[in-house]
Amino acid sequence: MKAIALQQYGGPDVLELTELPDPAVGPDIVLVRVRAAGVNLVDAKVREGYLDRAWPAHFPLVPGWDVAGTVEAVGPGVWEYAPSDEVMGYVRKDHVQGGTYAELVSSPVRCLATKPASLSWVEAAGLPLVGLTAFQALKAAQCNENDTVLVHAAAGGVGHVAVQLAAAQGARVIGTASEHNHGLLRDLGAEPLTYGEGLVDRVRELAPRGVDIAIDAFGGEALEASAAVVRDPERIVSIVDAARVKELGGRYVFVRPDRDDLAALAAHVEAGKLRVVVQQAFPLAEAAAAQELVEQRHVTGKVVLEV
Repeated sequence: MKAIALQQYGGPDVLELTELPDPAVGPDIVLVRVRAAGVNLVDAKVREGYLDRAWPAHFPLVPGWDVAGTVEAVGPGVWEYAPSDEVMGYVRKDHVQGGTYAELVSSPVRCLATKPASLSWVEAAGLPLVGLTAFQALKAAQCNENDTVLVHAAAGGVGHVAVQLAAAQGARVIGTASEHNHGLLRDLGAEPLTYGEGLVDRVRELAPRGVDIAIDAFGGEALEASAAVVRDPERIVSIVDAARVKELGGRYVFVRPDRDDLAALAAHVEAGKLRVVVQQAFPLAEAAAAQELVEQRHVTGKVVLEV
């Protein structure tokens, strides 16, 4: 199979299109023929070796966690899927090597859900990691219809999904983004605010009593601003800075594969309550350019590879 792989940690230039053996199919494994793969900031962190202590890595290393594609084959213990089924998933294993930037990927069955028919391959590949992150962050904050939710980096991958999920629960949503993305945030169900200096004052203009929940997908001054405007610090959730959010009394969420959560996201899509914004799709061979774009941290929605 063709795949993007790296033989050593480094910059985008270590990503090379190469030929690798097809993945093995174990007892509880689903072999997926990849139609599209999501590109996330964590992929660049893997490329640079920052997650080497969290998960053992082996070379040649194929990056990527998000997938949308068709089932090619299943292991003998898999009854949930059959060849030609359309699936999407957040494919996280116990080690880092066989990722989704490839023509084929082997996935534990627990990492997959049925792809919503209303999503394109590109859109479906952009949903799992950011969707699960947003879903689990709101769950950790115990979001409900009576809440006012502040979402930082609300036009980004996690942020634009969190806005829609909170709005679908009936919450009032305030989202921070660059001014050119304010129209998008309104379409998604949020009241937009410009991030940066003076954010605390701007939040208090909209919510004089403060907010109930803050979802931080950026860190730094956004996380500090959260502490100034959230009434209960336990409802500050960060996905980027575990140490600081815990110092503030909040919670850190690192996304987990979860079939039920992924199926719930699919149900939101089919109900018309959730859409996936894709800024750009690259061919597989241009994975380095795709990661460089994501590393700029100014992407609207998602970046995806078409396979």
